[in-house]
Amino acid sequence: MNKTKAFHDLHHRAEPLVLPNAWDFGSAAVLAAEGFAAVGTTSLGVAVAAGLADGAGVTRDETLALATRLARLPVPVTVDIEGGFSEDPATVAEYVAQLGALGIAGVNLEDGRADTALADAGHQAELIAAIKSRVPELFVNARVDTYWLQLERDSTLARAEAYVQAGADGVFVPGVTDPADIGRIVAAVPLPINVLYSAAGPSIAELAALGVRRISTGSLLYRAALAGIVDIARAVRDGGAVPSGIPTYREIQAITGAE
Repeated sequence: MNKTKAFHDLHHRAEPLVLPNAWDFGSAAVLAAEGFAAVGTTSLGVAVAAGLADGAGVTRDETLALATRLARLPVPVTVDIEGGFSEDPATVAEYVAQLGALGIAGVNLEDGRADTALADAGHQAELIAAIKSRVPELFVNARVDTYWLQLERDSTLARAEAYVQAGADGVFVPGVTDPADIGRIVAAVPLPINVLYSAAGPSIAELAALGVRRISTGSLLYRAALAGIVDIARAVRDGGAVPSGIPTYREIQAITGAE
């Protein structure tokens, strides 16, 4: 089956899509090998790996380069493009068309700007409409950052509606963890709802019962990997125990196809 079609279908099953977010080819490859049905990218991981700031619209080239590598994975891949790396609809649509030509199945487009402000909802809808006009088959996940930035929460549903009308395929509201709020969003929006996993929020089973169709890990895996790096380096330096279960050199070579 076409990976883009398969990715759409993953949002319309009885159980929600649990989407892990990778930051390089190796992390994505091991997640695909583990059996995850699809893989996303985390803009924080991509940015920090390149020594750049997340959410500042400066990782256009790095994101495209990573997408080029990830497109050869056997599972659908969706790419976080922050706010689109431009405010010009045609430019954003052309960039996403490049991703689609590679075989990327979807994009995540956020309406937060530099983690301090929200884009005008009307203009954000124009970006979405331009993408869908240029690459109609690609899954556009419209991210509403009202909860993430703690700004204008009362506009959440109005923003979601504008993005639905523009042609979005899904709506992502990171930062919402209250079951009542999640339930209201699911009930009001006629598209698959995506939330960000939170250890302090509802469980996967509870989110499924609320009607959530996609659950992303965001930057969690990347941040956990950095913590693990420090823990193991500290253990080696201080004579502590190194955790078991670390893949061997040859195992990683085999998973990434680098033998």
